[in-house]
Amino acid sequence: MFSFEIKYTCRASRARCGLMTTAHGVVETPVFMPVGTRGTVKAMTPEELRETGAQIILGNTFHLMLRPGSETIRDLGGLHKFMNWPGPILTDSGGFQVFSLAALRKVTDEGVTFQSPLDGSTCHLTPERAMEVQAHLGSDIAMVLDECLAHPATREQARRALERTLAWAVRCRRAADPRQAIFGIVQGGMFEDLRRESARRTVELDFVGYAIGGLSVGEDKPMMFEMLEASLAELPVSRPRYLMGVGTPRDIIRAIDAGVDMFDCVLPTRNARNGLAFTAEGAVKIKHAAYTRDPSPLSASCACPTCRNYSRAYLRHLYMANEILSARLLTYHNLYYFHALTAAARNAIRNGTWAGTVTPGLPLGPDVESEPADLL
Repeated sequence: MFSFEIKYTCRASRARCGLMTTAHGVVETPVFMPVGTRGTVKAMTPEELRETGAQIILGNTFHLMLRPGSETIRDLGGLHKFMNWPGPILTDSGGFQVFSLAALRKVTDEGVTFQSPLDGSTCHLTPERAMEVQAHLGSDIAMVLDECLAHPATREQARRALERTLAWAVRCRRAADPRQAIFGIVQGGMFEDLRRESARRTVELDFVGYAIGGLSVGEDKPMMFEMLEASLAELPVSRPRYLMGVGTPRDIIRAIDAGVDMFDCVLPTRNARNGLAFTAEGAVKIKHAAYTRDPSPLSASCACPTCRNYSRAYLRHLYMANEILSARLLTYHNLYYFHALTAAARNAIRNGTWAGTVTPGLPLGPDVESEPADLL
């Protein structure tokens, strides 16, 4: 039920276009996956997600296990039916969310014990339970449970997390639903040799795809890309590569140039709710008083309904009045922008004009100062 085929490659870099086939449809890569942690991409209906250009979305083991419960979703026909999303779904195993709980969790070789952020009750997440929950959800792609480290971490801590993640990956494979595609996850902290070792040993377990985890956790950009390059160097060219939790538009383009196929991040949706829009001309912080009487759209080059139908003045009014429509219109625009960006990247790779950040036709605005990703 799962396959990946590279259709085009760039001669000047490692950028490539592929087709990823799942039980719920074919995905063109490189692809950005909107984050639908709790069974919804905040402020968007599934129909609107399709309109923005979304091909595949992300759900989360941790949150759906706690509420409404994976067994409930299973009994109601699985996550696709539950949230009325007909396309492919990737589910994260919950490792990053557990990492974010800090003092509320205890990690051992067996798994993780943590206090529910909903009611304080004691919960357990093991590799076997993570795979069981994802099987209940019925996602097309399931992730192994990994141990994600904060930055900075010592070499000893990174080694311990690497070994634990590999051991958990073996257990996840044994417990996996054969109807799901399972991706392994590379860890190793901020140590190049550990990153390479983690990638090599994860590849030996022969997953259908590989994710690079544990990045964008507080390190600077040069270090993040150094660790990304070390991880990619040991991953097979023929399998999809997923950079977890990254990132800004420029990070995505740089990672595509390095050979990454899949991305997810809360930036477009979270920043929209906080009044920031990504555009080809640069960031627009809609609360600024300069937009009070501005009749122009967010972006003159954008074809999304928000830009076609609403002025900056109206969007600022909605945001300042704390109207729900503000979050909806800005989220629609930001997701449309992220999908347009990756679509333009695919087109440039196909037609031979890809040249990274200077690629003609790439709607890439100036750098935007990003906010930390939602941890819960």
